[in-house]
Amino acid sequence: MAKKTETTVEEKLRALFDLQLIDSRIDEIRNVRGELPLEVEDLEDEVAGMNTRMEKLKSDLEVIETSIKDKKNLIEEAKSLIKKYTAQQDNVRNNREYNSLSKEIEFQELEIQLAEKHIKEFKAQIEQKNVVIDETKERLKARQDHLKHKQGELNEILSETEKEEKSLLKESEKYEKNIEERLVKAYKRIRSNVKNGLAVVQVERGASGGSFFTIPPQVQMEIASRKKIITDEHSGRILVDPELATEEREKMGKIFAKMK
Repeated sequence: MAKKTETTVEEKLRALFDLQLIDSRIDEIRNVRGELPLEVEDLEDEVAGMNTRMEKLKSDLEVIETSIKDKKNLIEEAKSLIKKYTAQQDNVRNNREYNSLSKEIEFQELEIQLAEKHIKEFKAQIEQKNVVIDETKERLKARQDHLKHKQGELNEILSETEKEEKSLLKESEKYEKNIEERLVKAYKRIRSNVKNGLAVVQVERGASGGSFFTIPPQVQMEIASRKKIITDEHSGRILVDPELATEEREKMGKIFAKMK
């Protein structure tokens, strides 16, 4: 049985840099989407809230309309009773009966006045509600248009990048499996601790990529020899030499092009 060849440090560095390039491309795609998904979600919640408000306003209007109907019925009943009591006054036997009917008529007249006052108040409420409904309709239309626009933007970005992102995520998982677990854990830890997600960087102008701290010439030579994994003492990032970085960028660039 053939002995399994051990992965060299150079192969590990290349695999880690490739993984970094894949994950950076995923980051890039997600950055293009930016806050759009959250923005769309917030707008959807806002539109749903405004629709609920509209339903509540319409429901309130129906309640007020029913109250007006009830008051109008009460007025008709009161008028009918006044007519009845007035007719009865023509057939009274004494002043006591007449005064009693007069009081009933007076009470029904007051009921009519009160009902008419309530109807007037209800109609004023309807006017106010209709103003609020019109304003809410305008705002709702504006938010719906904005939501439609943002959803269009998001759908366009998703249609352009979703397929590529899925392919990249699969590729990322595949590359992770080919790197020893210890290194993958270190890579992920560094990646989560740096703002731009760059855990593996090349040496640029004698410094760690994106850093101003100069790397001593001796250390630069060690990085270029690819004999051991070296990290930047300031940021903790894994360092690779520019030549290796260029070679891997070209290789991965071809792979990325096929995913689009």
